[in-house]
Amino acid sequence: MQSKQIIRFVQSFVLLPIVSMSMPLGNLAGPNLDVVTTSKIVFLQQKNTELVSLNSNKDEETEAQTLEAQAEAIDSYYAKYNMPLEGMGMKMATEAKKNGLDWRLIPAISVIESTGGKHACKKVTNSFLGWGSCRINFESKEKAIEIVAWNLGGNNPNTDHHYEGKTTGEIIDTYNPPSIVPNYKSKIFKVMNTIGEENINIELAQAS
Repeated sequence: MQSKQIIRFVQSFVLLPIVSMSMPLGNLAGPNLDVVTTSKIVFLQQKNTELVSLNSNKDEETEAQTLEAQAEAIDSYYAKYNMPLEGMGMKMATEAKKNGLDWRLIPAISVIESTGGKHACKKVTNSFLGWGSCRINFESKEKAIEIVAWNLGGNNPNTDHHYEGKTTGEIIDTYNPPSIVPNYKSKIFKVMNTIGEENINIELAQAS
């Protein structure tokens, strides 16, 4: 009987320090658990940052591929009809994106206004988009694209009341009202649809 009591006494004596070391009295979380929890949080934060970075890189890659596909479609159209604006596809696609425009709008306007630069205004320089009715000089083709896209996107404070918040069709009607040029909008849309679809398929564009 006494031996059993001694064994129980020894067991309680041995177990007590072990419990005390793993779960300190007065603090159920304990410093060891805090370290483990903090490590897990840091690990998860790192993984989350890596995931966000990966998604961001994928988005940037997709965006770049889309711009390339759009530029290729524009330049291919110009090349097919031997138009001088071939090579301006990337500039047009980039400025369209920057100003929230359909990527096909500027090239289509150039086709209707000047046959893709073949019949640009003679009285002024680099005026192939009809902006200002042949009364405005542009220092370069790139600058002409920038300025017209900026205005049509409703981002010029001096003209935003004409174009801001409008659909592509409304922008075209404002640019050249039906009362002045009948069927202007239908002509622009026809060229736009010939250049390509609004949501261009990157895989198909790369395969072509």
